[in-house]
Amino acid sequence: MIAMDNFLSFQIHGGADHGNSILESVSSLLAFFENLSTQGPEEIFSSIMPGIAGMDNIHPLLVHFPIAFLSAFFALDLVGTLAKKPQWRSVASWFLYLGTIAALFTVIAGLMAASSVAHGENVHDIMERHEHFGISVLSLATLLSIWRMKSGSLIRGGTNVFFLTLSALLCVLMMLGADLGGLMVYKYGVAVKAAPVPEDSASHVHDHQHADRENVDITDHTHKNENVDSHEHTHEHTHTH
Repeated sequence: MIAMDNFLSFQIHGGADHGNSILESVSSLLAFFENLSTQGPEEIFSSIMPGIAGMDNIHPLLVHFPIAFLSAFFALDLVGTLAKKPQWRSVASWFLYLGTIAALFTVIAGLMAASSVAHGENVHDIMERHEHFGISVLSLATLLSIWRMKSGSLIRGGTNVFFLTLSALLCVLMMLGADLGGLMVYKYGVAVKAAPVPEDSASHVHDHQHADRENVDITDHTHKNENVDSHEHTHEHTHTH
């Protein structure tokens, strides 16, 4: 089966590593779509979305949306308040509502993942704290959303200062929860299936390192020649005088 990343290699690596041309890249893309026509629905989904197909749960996929929406909400609402731009704050309200909905689905997927993903005792406490942060973000985002909708208009004055303070706290809680999520994945490898590094990948890295060393050697050699030429020129000039 032709993987989707075959025709992306030219764009990613610029064609220098694999010797690909634009024609070869387009040909690979056409071959990929031709191969899809011979597959069933599940195989097509796995070919187009191999990352999602390889996930045990979709929590890592969903978590990006509340982070993006709620961060944009706070930034836009704060700038809109300082710049006295009510239109910006109205847009920020929609980011808050979308972020709250995204947080709901993310927390649900996270709770399902906690009961299905294998993890050791050393990760259990981290996972529980991560859950608490996620639930706190959802609760606070829901509170702010209801407050915003119930106000009937943009919150102003000292009340808005308190509202923005809670919004900042929301972003802090979200950041702390994301940090624990990254800790579980990148340090403890939760829900990560380790794959052996193929020999051609090691060779690929070696080729890059070898090329870098050659470039350094050429540069050093050029500088040395320039220094020698400069020294000889200076010596000759002094001897002539």
